[in-house]
Amino acid sequence: MELITNAIQALNGLVWGPPMLVLILGTGLYLTIGLRVMPLRHIGHGFRMLWRGRAGTGEGDITPFNALMTSLSATVGTGNIAGVGTAIAIGGPGALFWMWCTALVGMATKYSEAVLAVKYREVDEKGIHVGGPMYYIRNGLGHKWTWLAVAFAIFGALAGFGIGNMVQANSVADVLETDFAVPTWTTGLVMALLVGLVLIGGIRWIAEVAGRLVPFMAVAYVAGGLVVLAANIGQIPGAIQQIVVHAFTPTAGLGGFAGAGVMLAIQMGVARGIFSNEAGLGSAPMAHASARTNDPVAQGTVGMLGTFIDTLIICTITGLVIMVSGVWSSGETGASLSAAAFDAGLAGFGGYIVGFGLALFAFTTVLGWSVYGERCIEYLFGVRAIIPFRLLWVAAIPVGAMVHLDFVWLVADTLNALMAIPNLVALLLLSPVVFRVTQEYFARQH
Repeated sequence: MELITNAIQALNGLVWGPPMLVLILGTGLYLTIGLRVMPLRHIGHGFRMLWRGRAGTGEGDITPFNALMTSLSATVGTGNIAGVGTAIAIGGPGALFWMWCTALVGMATKYSEAVLAVKYREVDEKGIHVGGPMYYIRNGLGHKWTWLAVAFAIFGALAGFGIGNMVQANSVADVLETDFAVPTWTTGLVMALLVGLVLIGGIRWIAEVAGRLVPFMAVAYVAGGLVVLAANIGQIPGAIQQIVVHAFTPTAGLGGFAGAGVMLAIQMGVARGIFSNEAGLGSAPMAHASARTNDPVAQGTVGMLGTFIDTLIICTITGLVIMVSGVWSSGETGASLSAAAFDAGLAGFGGYIVGFGLALFAFTTVLGWSVYGERCIEYLFGVRAIIPFRLLWVAAIPVGAMVHLDFVWLVADTLNALMAIPNLVALLLLSPVVFRVTQEYFARQH
């Protein structure tokens, strides 16, 4: 077992090493330039499309608004709390700057994914609209690229059981046991029951639940963070200065912080940023493909908001709270660091915000990733595999809640990176299509 673990650790270091980070950032930068910075220039248009998308017109199964909420239900999770804490604890304050950079170019990546998902989607035997990287690889690049689509589906299906299921259940069980003394087996069984009840209705029920839960939990968490920041408003400029300065200069050791070089800040910021917003992984377009719309670009402008909300709003709130509270160099890491920061700002209450937020975020992540796993399994084996997949998905939740998951986390993290490779190749090869339909859309708008 130790030999296998060492081998996967080596592979993980390779797939999340500098070449992968360059590929992800480079693809996002290339798409941003090719789109003439459209995602940033037209972010207001994206929010207008989101508002209008509460009903949705055209073919599809769920509203454009709920498509984004389903996507956010999978991305707004442990990455926004534990991921930010880990990035700052290991890479120093500068890691947050590189998370911002990842999000700024990631908006173009997420936009392109959603555009291609709607443009190349299909209708399956049950009349459900399905799409995502495997479909835009096969339908956009041609059948000679089917092997790449199959590779994505395999990596996505396997990664989902780790990063989107067992790891999330384990996070919820750990928080509830620590903060409220709830036994892990109880958490696992209750989560499995709730997820199973939602999965009965498929993408429509999941989207409805996400459409109600995600806005509530995001607003509640952000509000708690803003209260902490308001109480420490005088320290915010200094915190931002530290973040920018240490993005380009090494961070010296301080307190329990061991110190970090610039390369480590970049690596942690980019890797944790992508883990949080999933831009480039190819997961979100599987939700956007179900949107009730006849215009790929309109849904693309909605889709790009996922990265903006996830990283530039929620992760930034977490990061600034960690910085102004002064606990970033305490030696704590992950969710523990975020909880300590909120508790310092809201004594006796802040830790519960993090605990409740983490539990709710992780629960919705399990729902969101169930859609992704189901789409991958359906692509590989057809609609007959959906029910067995759902049963296996629900059964994995209590297992994840009760067992030690270091190995599962390592494998899932590696598979996440392997998902990104086929998707990024497809985005680069199909970028002329994205650029063309975008120009045509905004020409009509004007």
